[in-house]
This record gives sequence, structure tokens and C-alpha cells, in this order.
Amino acid sequence: MRVDVVTIFGEYLQPLSLSLIGRARSQGLLDLRVRDLREHTHDRHRTVDDTPYGGGAGLLMKPEPWGEALDAVLDDPPPGAREEGPVLLVPGPAGEVFTQRTAVELAAEPWLVFACGRYEGIDARVAEHYATRVRVREVSLGDYVLNGGEVAVLVVVEAVARLLPGVVGNAASLTEESHAAEHDGLLEHPSYTKPASWRGLDVPPVLAGGHHGQVARWRRDQALRRTARRRPDLLARLPVERTDPADRAVLAEEGWVPGDDGRFRPTPAAVAD
Repeated sequence: MRVDVVTIFGEYLQPLSLSLIGRARSQGLLDLRVRDLREHTHDRHRTVDDTPYGGGAGLLMKPEPWGEALDAVLDDPPPGAREEGPVLLVPGPAGEVFTQRTAVELAAEPWLVFACGRYEGIDARVAEHYATRVRVREVSLGDYVLNGGEVAVLVVVEAVARLLPGVVGNAASLTEESHAAEHDGLLEHPSYTKPASWRGLDVPPVLAGGHHGQVARWRRDQALRRTARRRPDLLARLPVERTDPADRAVLAEEGWVPGDDGRFRPTPAAVAD
């Protein structure tokens, strides 16, 4: 996979040289290229921003340097690039919420391009124009505002790159994580390691019993309970058909029952709590 990042703060992305992502880059699994937006300015101050039309606080990034920078990226496609070009990702609080499903979708792409906005963002015409040339996705990490898109790039690149073949040593571990489709989108169960007892807290005996079926059942139960208590919004998306009688018994204890629409819903008592 190739990833191009256009930014005015390239040094912000140095952590992507560390750990598994750094190793993926050194092994050629991930080709990450950071490009300086200011190289596409033409005044002595290398200006990339101006005041917004209509007034208001703050400054907005100008379309001209973005147009030149993104044109330069698109004119340099990697081998094997798709005919429709890359996915252009524009981080910002008005975008779609980035989820594990989004990461899986992007991991299937050979080429991603990130446009890192700063100040009050990027002139809206940039996304509008490039949507006629490539696939544009505006993405948000959540319901809060950051100073710029670089933090989002760190998150998205790590979430996507770790899904590439060969990046994570034990690929099976990816299917057992929170939000994984193979895990029905549930939160992951709690995990423990040695010693068996620490500061008066013991590892659940079932995990040391050696009975794989009992361990799997305990982990599933814990995932269901944790999701019901911490992220009921995720549980509401779980299809009833993806559960068995033992699952449904656990969820009933947590105040969730099958609804007429094939999804789980909280009981009136659970809502009141």
C-alpha cells in the first residue's frame, strides 16, 4: 500500500517510523510519503491560509496550494494503482466517523492520500473538485475538534496498516479484537497474564482450567456483558441471528432482549436504570 500525506507539519508524523508501522515501512509493506504543502506556494511568506468569505473567526486554507499539491500526487501514481485513482481522505469534525469497518475497507485499497487541514479547515472547493476525479471521504475520529488533521492521520494509518498482510505477526489476533467483524463488533473480553494472583486479585479460574470450550464461552459472555454495559450502541447493532441461546441468556441478564426487527433492544427496566 502507498500512503501520501500532504501537510504543513510533516514532523508530526514521525511516530509512524516506530513499532510495527515503522517495521512495515522498512519491509516495503507500506510506502508512506509525507509531502509539504508549502512547497506549492509562490510568495515569500509561503502563505497557505486567508480569511474566510462571509466573515468569522479564524483562517481558512487556500485552494491554490492544495490544488497544486494534490495534482502533483495524482500525477505520480504507484504501480498497480486502480484506474479510479486513490481514496482521498480529508480528516475533519464534519466527516463520517472512522470505525473498524472503515479501516477494513481502506486496507483493501492500494493507494490512500490524506489532506491535513489546519486552522478552520480547507476551502470546501478542494474536496468538491477532487470528488470529480477520485473518491473523496471526509473522516472524523469522533465528536470533538483537533488543531489539525495530522493526529487523525496517525490514528487512521495505524488502524489501516496493521490490517495489511504481514504487518501483525499473529494475524489471528486481529479477529479477536474489539469491533472486529469476526467478533460480531463486540468489545473484547478482559485478558490476564501471569502471575495468577496479584495484589489480592486472582485470574478467573476458568482461564487456567485448560478447557477450551469453557474458556471460549467465558470470553464470549464477558464480551457481551462488557458491550452491554459500556457500549449499548454497539449491542443494538448485533443481529439476533448471530447469537445462540447462551448469548441470549447472558444478554437477558443484562437487560437486553430480541426485538421484532431482529435486533436486540433494552428492556424498560434497563432503560430506566
